[in-house]
Amino acid sequence: MAAAGETAQGDSTVANRFAAQLAGVDAIVSAVELGAHSAGRHLIARAFQNGWLPADVVRAAHRRVDTFAVSFLTDVMAAYLAPFAPATVDETWLAQLRELAADTWWSDSAPHLGQWAAKHMLTSTEALTAVIEALAVLIVLPKLELITPLPGTARPQAEVRHHVDEKVLGRVRGLLAKAESTSYPDEAEALSAKAQELMTKYALDRVLVDADSSVADLPGARRIWLETPYLDAKALLIDVVTQANRGRAIFASEWGFVTVVGDEADLDAVELLSTSLLVQATRAMIASGNRETRGDEARSRAFRKAFLVSYATRIGERLAAATATTIAESAEPQRLLPVLASHQIAVDAAFDTLFPRTRSRGVTIRSAEGWDAGRTAADRARLEARRPLGK
Repeated sequence: MAAAGETAQGDSTVANRFAAQLAGVDAIVSAVELGAHSAGRHLIARAFQNGWLPADVVRAAHRRVDTFAVSFLTDVMAAYLAPFAPATVDETWLAQLRELAADTWWSDSAPHLGQWAAKHMLTSTEALTAVIEALAVLIVLPKLELITPLPGTARPQAEVRHHVDEKVLGRVRGLLAKAESTSYPDEAEALSAKAQELMTKYALDRVLVDADSSVADLPGARRIWLETPYLDAKALLIDVVTQANRGRAIFASEWGFVTVVGDEADLDAVELLSTSLLVQATRAMIASGNRETRGDEARSRAFRKAFLVSYATRIGERLAAATATTIAESAEPQRLLPVLASHQIAVDAAFDTLFPRTRSRGVTIRSAEGWDAGRTAADRARLEARRPLGK
């Protein structure tokens, strides 16, 4: 813990130096194995209590340590969750553990650390260096909002979660896969618009059904991690997609993730569409900069950031217009509007509860050429004709 604490303060030499002192001549001594287990369990419990989810821990770790340290953290999380009955663990935790392939693969007949080191063919010093670096990551994790019930406290029957129907998701994924694979920006944007239209129609059908039932879907929250560079521009794209899908978003710039709040089905739509649009925006940005008609500015950071901000701004305008058209052409627009207003109040209340203190921040643009190119890239497609929303 002392070594991890010093490593967390930025001294990159501490982990290896302490590991060499802790390592035994032939193998890691049992007291050190017990210490590693105790420290890992203590720190991961604190991280979870501070609002971090398994996927968040892994994403943060990948930015700071190597794959061996990440592997150790994954095992620590699997061991922590193992004693809890599945019925008392929120489905978000279970899904993330499955995605991370986190399970207690080791034998109870011997301490985990030695088995883990052998599995990865690490020397004692190498293994302990990775452990100290992994613990250092946990030490620096700040307190976040608790967006999902802690293991052991979930009550599945008390919550209603209306995820998007798999058939609808399949059609949306198919449209977005085509959008990501095509080399024609206008075709990509048309396919993305069609995917948003499909998700909007499904969502509007669902809110009307919920309005007639006694049990409504409650707002939830998720974190979407972004890849560098241009984090603020990419966060803006997530924000406009979230707004188009009746949610709220907030950007944690220091760690590079966006928290989105809304109904579970709407959050599914946000994740699907925003992930695809980030791929498409990056491709369009690079293609625009590589055109022979553009000079060196088109490959500069200023151009690319302005491109992405402009792209996100225009995509937001198009998505908002598409949603408004879909509502207007629905079978019961007058009945739908008060239901959507009530839904927005619930989302706003959930957001304000999680984030009572927020502040707005602007994004500086230093390339007019990049702005114009981004808006052009986002404005090429024609939105396809919409059919009235069926009952």
